[in-house]
Amino acid sequence: MKAAVIVQARMASTRLPGKVLMDLGGRSVLAHVLTRCKAIAGADAVCCAVPKTPDCAPLIAAAEALGVHVFQGDEDDVLARYHGAAKMLGTETILRVTSDCPLIDPAICARVLAEVTEGGTDFACINMPPSWPHGLDCEAVSFTWLDRANAEAEKKFQREHVLPWVRENPHVRKANVAGPGGGVEHHRWTLDNDRDLEFLRALWPRLPGDGPESWPYTVPLAIVEADPALAAINAGQDRLEGLKKSMQES
Repeated sequence: MKAAVIVQARMASTRLPGKVLMDLGGRSVLAHVLTRCKAIAGADAVCCAVPKTPDCAPLIAAAEALGVHVFQGDEDDVLARYHGAAKMLGTETILRVTSDCPLIDPAICARVLAEVTEGGTDFACINMPPSWPHGLDCEAVSFTWLDRANAEAEKKFQREHVLPWVRENPHVRKANVAGPGGGVEHHRWTLDNDRDLEFLRALWPRLPGDGPESWPYTVPLAIVEADPALAAINAGQDRLEGLKKSMQES
């Protein structure tokens, strides 16, 4: 298999438990994520990588209902979970997506994936530095480097966040897909807390109802930029704060 999208998901979120199964326009957040990931050009398969814990049974059922592969692994060692999923699939390239991003854009993901499968790089992302709305983040890596990371990464932070060891390795050939400019990176479209859920539930009825995998990020962008009150619902949260805290604790 040349390329696969692996989506990490779990039930035990600290700030918003069970968030990926919360309703968003009549479907779960996870269903939106997996449906949009299935539309990524260049990906041969989609896999939902979940912890091997009893509470994840609903996640497995949701993924299987959409015809998505499932891999169960360690809850805290997410790097090992990705490595296990990639080995199960036999894939050469992995696109990492998180299950709290229901607005993930298949076209942007395809561009990032192509940087590794066709562009001659080992790792690619959209946030070095951040230049897209937070919630579109994805990153691609060759299995060769994922395999090395799994064998050599030792810090808790590196294993929890999957690819920091690869990002920081000076020998890795890296690429960044830059955003359109205009300050769009200040928009927050991820689901981490109650304010984020309020924002997404206020936004969703305004989105096109048919073929949710077909519309690009420019559709929600136009909506939130035309309505400052909507964007203000969950504004003012530093997207790097959690990352900085984790690095300090690692």
